[in-house]
Amino acid sequence: MILVSSCLAGLQVRYNGTHCLNNMISKLIDEGQAIPVCPELLGGFLTPRAPAEIIGGNGEDVLDGTAKVIEKSGKDVTELYIKGAYTTLKKAKEVNATVVVLKEYSPSCGSSMIYNGEFEGEKVAGNGVTTALLKRNGLHVISEEQLSDNFDEII
Repeated sequence: MILVSSCLAGLQVRYNGTHCLNNMISKLIDEGQAIPVCPELLGGFLTPRAPAEIIGGNGEDVLDGTAKVIEKSGKDVTELYIKGAYTTLKKAKEVNATVVVLKEYSPSCGSSMIYNGEFEGEKVAGNGVTTALLKRNGLHVISEEQLSDNFDEII
């Protein structure tokens, strides 16, 4: 089974109430090969919600307690991101996920790039909190941007 970001499945769960429908992911869901999941909603957030970025590092650093996830207003939402990551890990184990396809740049789901924590649209190399936890637990995580290159291997 493949676990995928809900926003990539066309669900309007992004922080601003939009989605990022990916047709390949939609096809996988329609064929019963993928299940959508939103770590941020699993952590307790609602849609819409304030934008958030990782301050002081990346997802690994958040898990290690040396970085935080902060909303643009300055509110610390680290614990909700960690809760969402652990709930997503539990779901991945329940469905025996072989691959997880998550939304690039997200503070939860980024798998190679995240925003730099300054809320100016600048990106840096790094994993989001959920991606970091899933990788620590041996799961194969890719972004929607890597999906087309790996599609034949995944299905």
